[in-house]
Amino acid sequence: MLVNSLIISFKERPTVFKITSGAAKCSTTARAGWTAQNTRWILGTWKTAQSYAHHGPIVLDGNGQRRNYTLNLIEMTFNRKVLIGTWSEKDLLIVTKRFTQIDAVILPQDGKLIVSTILEEPYMMLKKPETGRIGNDRYEGFCVELLEKLSEKGNFTYEIKLVGDGKYGVMDPNTGQWNGMIGELVRKEADLVVAPLTITFEREKVVDFTKPFMAIGISIVIKKPVKTQPGVFSFLAPLSYDIWICIIFAYLGVSVVLFLVSRFSPYEWHIEETFNGPVVVNEFSMYNTLWFSLGAFMQQGGHIYPRNYAFRSVSGRLAGSVWWFFTLIIISSYTANLAAFLTVGRMSTPIKGADDLSKQSEIEYGMYKSGSTSAFFKRSQVYIHKTMNDFMNRRPHVLMGSNGEGFARVRSSKGKYAFLAESSVVDYANNRAPCDTMKVGDELDSKGYGIATQAGSLLTEKISRLILDLKEDGTLAQMQREWWIEKGECGPADADKGDSKNNELKLNNVAGCFYILIIGLVLSLVFALLEFLYKANKDSRRHGVPMKQAIKTKARFSVQGGAFKDPRDLYPSAFAATVKGKDGVMPPFFRKSLTQV
Repeated sequence: MLVNSLIISFKERPTVFKITSGAAKCSTTARAGWTAQNTRWILGTWKTAQSYAHHGPIVLDGNGQRRNYTLNLIEMTFNRKVLIGTWSEKDLLIVTKRFTQIDAVILPQDGKLIVSTILEEPYMMLKKPETGRIGNDRYEGFCVELLEKLSEKGNFTYEIKLVGDGKYGVMDPNTGQWNGMIGELVRKEADLVVAPLTITFEREKVVDFTKPFMAIGISIVIKKPVKTQPGVFSFLAPLSYDIWICIIFAYLGVSVVLFLVSRFSPYEWHIEETFNGPVVVNEFSMYNTLWFSLGAFMQQGGHIYPRNYAFRSVSGRLAGSVWWFFTLIIISSYTANLAAFLTVGRMSTPIKGADDLSKQSEIEYGMYKSGSTSAFFKRSQVYIHKTMNDFMNRRPHVLMGSNGEGFARVRSSKGKYAFLAESSVVDYANNRAPCDTMKVGDELDSKGYGIATQAGSLLTEKISRLILDLKEDGTLAQMQREWWIEKGECGPADADKGDSKNNELKLNNVAGCFYILIIGLVLSLVFALLEFLYKANKDSRRHGVPMKQAIKTKARFSVQGGAFKDPRDLYPSAFAATVKGKDGVMPPFFRKSLTQV
């Protein structure tokens, strides 16, 4: 503004700026050629001059102050200036666009960013079929979709280029040179690295990283052990063998206690009328106490209880009550656990985490030999990690050339090899056919994947803002669900939880119950036959009839039952007239002999 006014003044009166020649004297009070009149003339010219700038016409008031102008608020982006607001005397500051909005990314002279990457599922994959596809259209995956989102928000174009040596990037300790994608950035062969590239301290020395777009750790993957299918006696599984043995001893102990307390308690004895007259009896014989205890444990009860017709035995009721309480707790616990044991096939993993892995040598374990996982174990000062690193370094054959090679070895090793890799890679592989791998233990490290740029690049901060924007609006989380879960081949881990068809009991789950029932029925028939023969033999000797006749007679009675109106029809030869009493009533001896055991 001032320069423009001075130029106008100089054009109108060029003598104003004339400088007197010759040496000045110390006694001179004013410089020749410049007077107060000239100053007043210049100010007057400024007030009346008509000049324009980017922010409007230049108009001064009587005091020389500028009036009626507007200032533009400019933000310098990567390749252009962006108007983000204005300021004026009347409206003051008006912001029309936020500072954090990124409209463009600086581009190289050819107009495209070179993006170095590596083939790694599901981040970067070749489309199938590949015939006829060129350029970026050949690829698909999480990183491809991430690049598309960033380019839309950042208004830039890019070209995907696979890394030449197929490596992520480590430094050669002998030459100090970096290989892989990091090496391409260092040599300025690429502008960005968009891949599952871990942010590490060593890499940060030579390149810059954006904010992480994914948080990861180091996980252990093993082959899934074969599920233990429930056996025919799996219904016993809810309780341990120790508990079953204790229950048997408790059953016998309670039966003995009930027998003793009923014998010593006067309230458990009572009088019963019999054929021979009143008899003092106690219903709690040893056999009856065993039957009572078993009926209570099976929650079926019995026809006898610790009681008296007029009085009740406190000791008997106390013993019975504690046994009922015991059976209530045991049966409830058993029922609660039974369904889980019969419907869920259990897997017994040989290792539970890194601690178990480091303390054994039967199962070998390894990792990708050139990457952040290898660097982590080399730098770690944790004893377990150092032990594992020494184990792997002494066995070079456990170090893999790629993550895919490591997972292939896990599947083919029949449970004798474990692979250590980034958790995101492990989660993806576990969700792919043939679905025979699983992750065990906690993650060993906490880090993240970031986009790498050349050291000092202006791209770093701007792309970091774009990543934060995608993270805050949920785009990154949705992309991860899509590529890891929705496109998985094994389904969610709890996909079968609510499927009644998968949870229903099969015959082999409860076959043991049927076996016990059949064996019990067969044994009951055997005992019934023995009782039948025992009674027939007893009647044969008592009535003096052949054993064969006694068996036939008992069999006819068992079949016909009430068809015999007169008991003497069973053994007619044994019932002589002398056998009958004087009053015509059968003596007790024969009456007793006709009863079943």
